[in-house]
Amino acid sequence: MALVKRELYQRLLFVAAFLPITGVFCFSELFFIKEPHDATVMRKEAVILDCQVHGEMPVDVRWLRNGAKVVENERVYLLSNSSLYISEVESRRGDKSDEGVYQCLAQNKYGAILSQRARLTITSISSFTAQPASIVATEGSVARFSCKISAHPPPIITWEFNRVTLPLVTERITVLPSGALQIHGVQRADGGNYRCVATNIANRRRSAEATLTVTSDPNPRRPQRPRITAGPQNISVPAHQSATLECMATGNPRPIVSWSRADSKSIDVYHTKVLGNGNLIITDIKPQHGGVYVCRASTPGTRNFTVAAANVTVLAPPSLAEWPESLTRPRAGTARFVCRAEGFPAPQITWLKNGERIHSNGRIKMYSSKLVINQIIPEDDAIYQCQAENEQGAVLAMARLIVVMSEDRPSAPKNIRADTVSSSAILLAWDRPLYNADKVIAYSVHYMKAEGLNNEEYQVVIGNDTTRYIIDDLEPARNYTFYVVAYMPMGASRMSDHMFQHTLEDVPLRGPELSLTSRSPTDIQVSWRALPDKLSRGRVSAYRLSYRTGAENSVSQLELPGEKTKYLIENLQPDTVYLLRIAAATGVGWGEQSAWTSHRTPKASGAQVPLSPELDLEPLNCTTILARWRLAQRNSASVQGYKLFYHEESRSESVPLRLRASDHSHTIGGLDPRKKYHVNLLAYNAVGDGYQADQTISTPGCVSVRDRLVPPPPPPHNVHAKANGSSSILLEWGRPAFTSAHAINYTVRCNPVGLQNASLVLYLQTNEQSLLVRNLQPNTKYEFAIRLHIEQLSSPWSPVVYQSTFPEAPTLPPTDIKATLIEEDTALVSWKPPEEASLSVTRYTILYASRRERLAGEWRVLQREGSITMALLENLKPGHFYLVKVSASNNMGDGPFSRTVELTVRADPTSGHDPRFSRGSTRSNAFADGFYHLDRTSMTGVTVGVSIALACIIICAFILVCRGKHRKPSAVKLHGEGRSPAAGRPGSEGSAENADVSAAVLSRNHFIDSKGGTDLIINSLGPVEASAEQRSKWFSFRAKDAQKMKGGAASSRPGSTVLSYEEERPASPRALLGRPGDSEGSSGGEGGHATDDSGRFSQDETEMTDLSSGPSGRQPSVTPEDGGGGDEEEETCRVARHGQTRLRLVECVEELCCHQEAQSGRPLLSLSQVV
Repeated sequence: MALVKRELYQRLLFVAAFLPITGVFCFSELFFIKEPHDATVMRKEAVILDCQVHGEMPVDVRWLRNGAKVVENERVYLLSNSSLYISEVESRRGDKSDEGVYQCLAQNKYGAILSQRARLTITSISSFTAQPASIVATEGSVARFSCKISAHPPPIITWEFNRVTLPLVTERITVLPSGALQIHGVQRADGGNYRCVATNIANRRRSAEATLTVTSDPNPRRPQRPRITAGPQNISVPAHQSATLECMATGNPRPIVSWSRADSKSIDVYHTKVLGNGNLIITDIKPQHGGVYVCRASTPGTRNFTVAAANVTVLAPPSLAEWPESLTRPRAGTARFVCRAEGFPAPQITWLKNGERIHSNGRIKMYSSKLVINQIIPEDDAIYQCQAENEQGAVLAMARLIVVMSEDRPSAPKNIRADTVSSSAILLAWDRPLYNADKVIAYSVHYMKAEGLNNEEYQVVIGNDTTRYIIDDLEPARNYTFYVVAYMPMGASRMSDHMFQHTLEDVPLRGPELSLTSRSPTDIQVSWRALPDKLSRGRVSAYRLSYRTGAENSVSQLELPGEKTKYLIENLQPDTVYLLRIAAATGVGWGEQSAWTSHRTPKASGAQVPLSPELDLEPLNCTTILARWRLAQRNSASVQGYKLFYHEESRSESVPLRLRASDHSHTIGGLDPRKKYHVNLLAYNAVGDGYQADQTISTPGCVSVRDRLVPPPPPPHNVHAKANGSSSILLEWGRPAFTSAHAINYTVRCNPVGLQNASLVLYLQTNEQSLLVRNLQPNTKYEFAIRLHIEQLSSPWSPVVYQSTFPEAPTLPPTDIKATLIEEDTALVSWKPPEEASLSVTRYTILYASRRERLAGEWRVLQREGSITMALLENLKPGHFYLVKVSASNNMGDGPFSRTVELTVRADPTSGHDPRFSRGSTRSNAFADGFYHLDRTSMTGVTVGVSIALACIIICAFILVCRGKHRKPSAVKLHGEGRSPAAGRPGSEGSAENADVSAAVLSRNHFIDSKGGTDLIINSLGPVEASAEQRSKWFSFRAKDAQKMKGGAASSRPGSTVLSYEEERPASPRALLGRPGDSEGSSGGEGGHATDDSGRFSQDETEMTDLSSGPSGRQPSVTPEDGGGGDEEEETCRVARHGQTRLRLVECVEELCCHQEAQSGRPLLSLSQVV
């Protein structure tokens, strides 16, 4: 065991001794092992900010707070590992507070590096910025309280009811993380005092109390459409945090709240939950969760709903997509570092050299995501850091530039001299290098402005045959710095010494722009801005102001000192047009005068009209002007709005833009570069127009690559447009990755797709990277483009993006409602879409009910797609009046219902009035009105189909008639609904073939074998065998048997055969079932005649049975006994049965009927009735 411990100790000692050596060989540059992080501590607590560096020793570490060096003392000092320790954090005001942004700076012989930023925050909790307000709520409705407070760290919000803490979530009560308290289904017991409690590790604060007063609920409560009382708000949430979207709705009955995305994407159910009664919470939010979320409150069982939308923006800290790489370059070469970062908002790139920020100046240029160093010198050998930063954080990457020196290169040119030639030219001269001067092949002259930052360096290359050069494109009255570099085939020399020289003054290029207002009808207040250096070309020593009336030629002049910027001209004539202009002078002389600017003095009237506003114009870029104004302090008249006029010089005045009284600025876009514009502004009220303010301004030129020898800034990228409602669209874009100390602003161009009038294009200005464009038309597709402006540089327009606004909920009902009865219980309802421009209808709702149903509130509901403008109402009840109305809907809500149309369904279709027409229609046009939505093609198809069907029916009928004429009937078939069938008598075998007899009609479930020559009868249960009892059921009987029939209607002589007809009463169940024991006869009344192909009987015995369609329609059959007779009628019928004379049985029946009718005096069944 001791041996193992000794070996372990030796190994640890070896590692400890070897680490410093490996540090020398492995880490030739600097890098951080640990960097400081944000910290939040309480006052008087201790805190450690980490900083551990590795690199070639010695390494010097120092700390910076807010960019200044941290001074060590007993309370604040560095630990042995270079971390910063603060024993007691102070929160006093001013520089004595320890709060701020800390960074660790480490340096060795290779250069210096700066750590990431760490913010030290002391816990705090402020007073409430928004207190809850007392409210009055109806019993059963909803109530909401809210409060706001600022604290570090963010506080936990709870609520107290009558000084008792409420739970965060119950069935009716919800406390949102934002601090809102929601109460659903307000009850009497909810009335009382509520207050908000905010708690964090620093303290706890309670808000003022607010009272909830609950009023009684009207009984019964009236139905109310759903209404969103607290909708979602546009929010920006850091990645991996939680986002809360509030949606609180009221209505009767209580609405149902649902959520969806405007882009039709599904909501992430794994990271989304509903809090309370409709609030949406997204946990661990990611970039894919960003978008427009739509809250929808719907009335249960109906299509009534309302929506509210909000945009969720996910903020992401910077992350590097491309890192700079270390480079080795010779002197006078060029080095390029690339650093590209991603994040939202788009990160800004800053370059550091040895821990200090680099400014674009001369040789060093920064644009897009690149750092370019031209004419490398030994001093450029350093460590460079790329810092990508946005509001969510920062990230750094480092690279080193190694400059290689060569011994055989020439020395720098010496003895640099500069002489001013004029206001725009300087003569530069130098001597040749001291060493290797004979190897010089060219010189390069470098110059730039000496004042300011981010100045561009210009370079001119000349031959080796001269050491003098005149630079003649300089600006007057400016300081410049110059240096020269000698070149040989092996490389470049060092830079020469820098030389500073000043150009001479010149006369001003033009006079300043004038701003004119009137304080009274007899004066004009003239003001102007001092000329910029580029226009003054020296110090302005005097101004000359000239003015005259528009009708006179005599000019009055005033000379004013160069320090003045305004002057009041008095004793003028009221309601008169005056022309004014101004010129400026330097020590060299007077410059060109400005153009005449006109102004009309006000009328001499006692009316209380507004005084002229104080107007201020500022060119934002070469095509945009920002107008700002404020009312004069002496103004006492009311203001209803403003009128703004602007027009290009030498053009007529345009139609004024009317602005609201609350507006105090307006952006004028779409102007031409390098043009002069006149802008007029006045306020008005009910009395009339007020005093007018006039001002002239010139738009600058759009700087191109030729003008500045630098590329224009790139346009904004990643432009996204999202609909935020029916009248607004949210635009977001990324800032190009370049570094500049100047402010950046953007111009947004917006117009509907296909716009023909260019004057209607909307130009908006902002310095943010997002903009909510408002006051747009619903359901309209817009196109957007964005350009960037920095100093006088303007980028190209970004690629165009397109987005449509949401449709607006219909405000008008469908028109021309028609209801037409097309069948006994079916009606067709048709309508036309609402007469609204740019309206999108996704569905129609049809309500219909009888008058009784309407009084009971029981409407029937039909839904049809928005492309369909007709519907069928089925299963209507005869003898009822129906009421029909239609409404249009889309995803934004439901529109109102149309007027009610009445539809009559009559009970008696034989009445004089045709029931197929709705009230208010006529017979002549009902068909056309009811079907006017059927197009011509559909009507043509229907007509052709009906014609073909009719033609087929006619042809078939003609064929049947022709065939019937050539075919003899084989039997007389008797049909009757509710009557017993006729019967004939059986004959002998020998005479059956030539006999025509009457056959009973079989029911649907019985079939006769007409081919096989048998008397087989088949029903739905199978073959039926005739029994002896069945064969005895013949209709031939004697007169005495007929008299035994109860209620019988026929009588005959003995031996006669007659047909019996009974109309007294329906058949009894006993008669329907037959005699006892006759099972087959009672089950279905089976029987019939079997015939051969000729239609005559093939058997000598025939069975006839009543085969009616149902039990209710059957009449009792007569079953006579066998008997004989010798009278003439029976003998005649026997002869006919044996085929001697072939008399028809029908003729016998007619004779018997006539004879019995004469004797009894009662009508018998006629042959026409039987047939």
